[in-house]
Amino acid sequence: MEAVYWVLTWACHRKCRHCYDDRFRPYVRDDLKRVVGEGQRAYHAILNNLPDDMSFLDRKTGARKRSLLVLAGGELLIDGVREELFYPALEAIRERWGAKAPYVSVQTTGDVLTPDRIEAMLSRGVRTIAVASIDDYHVGLEGEKKFAFMEEIRAMMAPFGATEIDLGGARDERLKAKAPATRRDAMGEGPFFLFFGAQPELWIGELWPRGRAWANGLSNATYETNFCARWSGGKNFMNYGEAGSEVAIEPDGSVYPCCLKTKAPLGNLTEERLTDILDSLKGHPAFEAINAGDPEAMGLGAGWSRETYRAASTQTDPKGRTVSNVCLGCDAFFEKHLKGEIERLRRARLARREHCAQA
Repeated sequence: MEAVYWVLTWACHRKCRHCYDDRFRPYVRDDLKRVVGEGQRAYHAILNNLPDDMSFLDRKTGARKRSLLVLAGGELLIDGVREELFYPALEAIRERWGAKAPYVSVQTTGDVLTPDRIEAMLSRGVRTIAVASIDDYHVGLEGEKKFAFMEEIRAMMAPFGATEIDLGGARDERLKAKAPATRRDAMGEGPFFLFFGAQPELWIGELWPRGRAWANGLSNATYETNFCARWSGGKNFMNYGEAGSEVAIEPDGSVYPCCLKTKAPLGNLTEERLTDILDSLKGHPAFEAINAGDPEAMGLGAGWSRETYRAASTQTDPKGRTVSNVCLGCDAFFEKHLKGEIERLRRARLARREHCAQA
């Protein structure tokens, strides 16, 4: 894979109104142990079922490059998560692949960063720290506050010799890196850090029609906003080993073709290898459509015209707005046609594996 986006836990110290999943929130006492325990029980099996070769082919250069493994929450640096799950997972990643480990990036809100925690991450193989809270939705970072916060982070990173990466696209000069480097060109040994968030001009400015963003009527995505064809969408998810391939993993091992997450997971990495799951989907019209970044074509083999898909993509959100987006059509098609199909494919894979084991 070019990239794997792995949510290790739902635990977070914030409950942001624009979040794409309402499971990201504060948990306390036994609830926190339960939520963190989900990730603790799964991460070894997930690692074992990711590819042995965590690299991909860059067809433009003909070179193979290290995969990007993005670890996220929630918030991985809070008490109850950091020592119990996050650091052990980092150590297990290094044990799993050694010198051939993927390039590890960690997402954090940044407000719980300390020099000790930066050092602990870097010493365990983290090469990029992504501060993902630079927007007006994060309480305490609205307006001008975010710029002062960025300067604090820059000062904290300086003693570690970390280079700031500029993702590009920002109109405000204060959102740009002072020593810019393009994301892929900077993928050396690092360390690096970067800033992003749900600013209108940065990445998911329209907001995914998911979770609290959906419930609060905050998504401004239109039907022309094809998240599926963007980075972190479903395009190329089956083309593992090649540039553009990416999947998303939940704490329990559920795997999805996109970070937004389809209505049902494709399988679970605590019981099957990722490549086996993806191979079983190849040739299926609906999954090939996602892989092509053309979700509107998902139902063409099941009696859904593009017009049918478009109609299913228009819904009324909890705030009473009429909203149309291709992700909503994907949800509707999964609900009606694919949940049972995914389970059928899963049973067939497990049966083949059992047969091979007995042969």
